[in-house]
Amino acid sequence: DKAIAKLKSERKYDEVIYTSPDGVKYNQQEANRLATYENIIILCGHYKGIDQRIRDHLITKEISIGDYVLTGGELASAIIVDSVVRLVPGVISDETSALTDSFQDNLLAPPVYTRPAEYKGWKVPDVLLSGNFKEIDKWKEEQSFERTKRLRPDLLDE
Repeated sequence: DKAIAKLKSERKYDEVIYTSPDGVKYNQQEANRLATYENIIILCGHYKGIDQRIRDHLITKEISIGDYVLTGGELASAIIVDSVVRLVPGVISDETSALTDSFQDNLLAPPVYTRPAEYKGWKVPDVLLSGNFKEIDKWKEEQSFERTKRLRPDLLDE
């Protein structure tokens, strides 16, 4: 209570989040939303959690990172912070990269290939070497959809 009051006395906070298995399941859309905020507080419980009165009166949102239990909320908080901070302009050198990551459009990212063009007989798809950016983008979209359909079909239902 005192820590939250002290923080709120210094600036306005858009959200006071408590990491909890009871919360709404965290996803990329929530990360995108939180990234638009100026300031947030993330409160971590440990072992059995925090006093219900704090949850009832000071917490504005409860977030769960998945259907499992951790010993404390510290790791969940770190995951939330990392996923939000990377969306803040200037944090990642290639800001457009964050906009094309998995889950931004409910699709998994396409496969990634690096140099050399051939390694141990394994070749990079020809389209990626073609220089035709329209065809490359089309290939990436198709790959994203196919990977999502095969690995995470639940994302296509959202």
